[in-house]
Amino acid sequence: MKWKESDFSTGITNIRAVLIYGPDAGKVDEFCDMAVSKLSIDKDNLFALDSDDLREKQDALFAEACMPSMFGGQKMVLISNAGDSDAKQIEELVSHPSLCATVIVTGGDLRSGGGLRSLFEGADNMAALACYTDDARTLATLIRNELSAAAGIQQITPDAMAYMTTHLGGDRGITRGFLTKIALYVNDKRIVELSDVEKCLPDTGAADMDDFLYSLTAGHIQQTMMALDRLLYGNAEPNMMVRMLDSHFKKLMVAVVDGHLPRLFWKVAEKFNQAIKIWPESEISAVLVRLNELERQLRTTGMPSEILLRDFALKLSVRAAKLAIKRRN
Repeated sequence: MKWKESDFSTGITNIRAVLIYGPDAGKVDEFCDMAVSKLSIDKDNLFALDSDDLREKQDALFAEACMPSMFGGQKMVLISNAGDSDAKQIEELVSHPSLCATVIVTGGDLRSGGGLRSLFEGADNMAALACYTDDARTLATLIRNELSAAAGIQQITPDAMAYMTTHLGGDRGITRGFLTKIALYVNDKRIVELSDVEKCLPDTGAADMDDFLYSLTAGHIQQTMMALDRLLYGNAEPNMMVRMLDSHFKKLMVAVVDGHLPRLFWKVAEKFNQAIKIWPESEISAVLVRLNELERQLRTTGMPSEILLRDFALKLSVRAAKLAIKRRN
């Protein structure tokens, strides 16, 4: 069955297994933590392994999942980074008559109709929960709710909200970490202003990330690579940057296809408008497919992640520049 986020809290206690997947890795982690908390899983009753180890550790997996806990309490098996090729083995585990553990399976942006999603969405005793990146509406709601609960914030100025919705949203974990910081920073002031946000956000590389994302899609090759150099020099995580690129291109897709312009900070609006004019839907779709493949390569191939990201960014910014020239001609 398919779950919405609201189904998770009440449904997790009545299910044999749940697939938590999607491009927002922070949100996936958040729901895994929620499952552990909701089911009161003790650390001795949690067996976790990566999908790459499924075949090698199959005996240990089934032993842990199908034997009652020696310490009492509910058991949980967590299988991370699963893909469609793992569907058969996971189905054998979940359908085992002696299963006595809740099975949590996590994955990236899995395709609709693929083996893993079909398995979980088509069963009555299993569920699939998609964790997509927050859009402007859900992100604004999250920001208001978190700041109100954490610091009793009474007002967020429009500039401050626009800045946060522009820079956040690619990863729920990063978003919550920033909101915790801003709540501590404003303390008793009860209002969040643009200057507060700008002072708290630099450690996430926000300005450089803006340069990277918006210069890339506008076809500004030199600015793109200089911004990427600064981000990597500042120890930005390539996997996180790939997820930010994915979120950025999905935002661009909505603007190109539906004409729905996101609420943008004024410093990036011009470049985004340039990108809307030069990127056709077919090209954006192709990039999203390549981003999914790049994320898989970063996770599984062992190749240097910075080299993969630099190569991808250079080729993509060059492609954007060629699209811009083609449009002008």
